[in-house]
Amino acid sequence: MRRNLLANTGVEVSSFALGTMTWGNDTDEPEARSIFKSFVESGGNFIDTADCYAAGASEELVGQIIGEVGNRDSLFLATKAVVVDPPRKYNASASHITSALNTSLIRLGVEFVDLWQMHHWDILTPLEETLRAIEVNYRLGKFRYFGISNYASWQTALIINECKNLNIPFITAQHEYSLVERNIEKDLIPLLINQEKSLLPWSPLGRGILTGKYKFGTPVDSRAASAHFSKFIQKHLTDEKSRIVDAVITAAEGIGRTPAEVSLAWLKAQPTVGSIILGARNLAQLKILLKADDLILPLEIINALSDVSSPIFSYPESRWVQLNKEKGN
Repeated sequence: MRRNLLANTGVEVSSFALGTMTWGNDTDEPEARSIFKSFVESGGNFIDTADCYAAGASEELVGQIIGEVGNRDSLFLATKAVVVDPPRKYNASASHITSALNTSLIRLGVEFVDLWQMHHWDILTPLEETLRAIEVNYRLGKFRYFGISNYASWQTALIINECKNLNIPFITAQHEYSLVERNIEKDLIPLLINQEKSLLPWSPLGRGILTGKYKFGTPVDSRAASAHFSKFIQKHLTDEKSRIVDAVITAAEGIGRTPAEVSLAWLKAQPTVGSIILGARNLAQLKILLKADDLILPLEIINALSDVSSPIFSYPESRWVQLNKEKGN
């Protein structure tokens, strides 16, 4: 598997990261072991989890497998904190995130994680409090690099600036990004490019619709057919996004590859993408997706897919304002 440098560091990670959101839930222990083994044998080294995935079961399973395989030193291990049970939902207070990180390290069976991420913005906690706790835990050696997930652009800009002041090595932003979800191109991606940070796209197949499997209905074994994921999928099951899927299918047929491979290859070609998070629920899905590693799309196909899926850019998000590629005022 190809390797990329993350942000402005010397850290090399696989072009695909193994997402473990379903581990301990839809993905049972034997299947998780098979997925992990295949991913590592394919050259993958980036494992992404979170303390809230399956109420901690994902971290426990990841830690158990890593401990048994004994390859911790060859992996880039990432986890997240902040998500809590309702009614609060997000808690970035110093006491909570410190406790969450300590618990994550115990579940994972490691002394530190390579990347610790704040999963969501917490409107109730002052940013200064959150950052003080992050700085303390960084100085204690509990994580090597810092990142965020699902932050708005202005929130990301704030935290990047404050991390510079505190010498916290902020390197990544994890967001939903695919051919059917490109809104972060309006201002977040220009920010990441300007600040030399890496993007970690999640749901790179548009929550599954870019595989083409929903074109003629809802398969009984799909996430859209499950009670806890159906609403998650419905967001992208629209006529507008169906036209994007049709374009992907046409492109795939033209070059003899699958729609999933084409969708991932388009994403790999986008600026500032560091590693793409694959949330395969089983080994068969993972093997199909990993085939995209060697696919480089012709520029004509990249441009055609970009055109058909382009979000609406309005002032002051217009491209000439963001990237200064055109003259104007």
